[in-house]
Amino acid sequence: MSKIIPIVIASLVSSLSLQVNAQVELNGELKQGSLIRAKVKPGTQVYLNDAAIDVNSEGQFAFGFAREAQLKQLLKLVYPDGLTELKPLTLAKRQYKIQNVNGISKKIMKPDPKAQNRAAQDSKQVKAARTQFTKSNAFNQTFIWPLTGRISGVYGSQRVYNGKPGTPHYGVDVAAKTGTVVVAPADGVISLAVDDMFYSGGTMIIDHGFGVSSSFLHLSKLYVKEGQEIKQGDKVAEVGATGRATGPHLDWRVNWYQMRLDPTSIVPSMKSVLENQTAH
Repeated sequence: MSKIIPIVIASLVSSLSLQVNAQVELNGELKQGSLIRAKVKPGTQVYLNDAAIDVNSEGQFAFGFAREAQLKQLLKLVYPDGLTELKPLTLAKRQYKIQNVNGISKKIMKPDPKAQNRAAQDSKQVKAARTQFTKSNAFNQTFIWPLTGRISGVYGSQRVYNGKPGTPHYGVDVAAKTGTVVVAPADGVISLAVDDMFYSGGTMIIDHGFGVSSSFLHLSKLYVKEGQEIKQGDKVAEVGATGRATGPHLDWRVNWYQMRLDPTSIVPSMKSVLENQTAH
């Protein structure tokens, strides 16, 4: 027995040491609608609820939680040395606002078959733009607001058009005059640039890499073209009221692949940004 005990103890110590070194850094709030940026030891395989997540060479990756995501999630990490760590995640449940929007024309509320077909084609084009992503590390940048001002619409809110409930709103709206300049919130590549879509009007998508993208809706003018590389802060478009919009504003949306997330989960509060601008 005396020869076996030291071996068992050594094995336990080794195992405990590996567990202590098994770590993941999470950047973001664990709540419904959030985008999380994270980092692990390079070479680690990552799974969210058994679905593999793409990780870059530096061990950085991103993932998100949908508007109505289950509150219990599981992150699995398989380290280069073979150790597997299961990390349970508990999300905060969110309460969403209801907003009434009246005065929408019957033509928009009940588009004719031709318009419906056009909208369907627009949707396919948008989805296609979100299926191919670069290996850019821009997704891990500190994002900035593409436009500052009064927030007129929030993520997850249920809009009621002319008394009829519509689909939830998946962006954050910033009110501004038509022609106000919009800048890139982070580096990226333009994966979609269309002057006029039925619902979203002037529409742009910026690929930030590893499944993370920004979408800008209702634009009056686009400065860039598909395939163009841009840097954070570059002027990319102008605010408008095109498509299905009741007034000029920027509708900014963030996706992780096809999952629609809350842009405010990756930028400072608008209040703090405006206060900082006033102070300077």
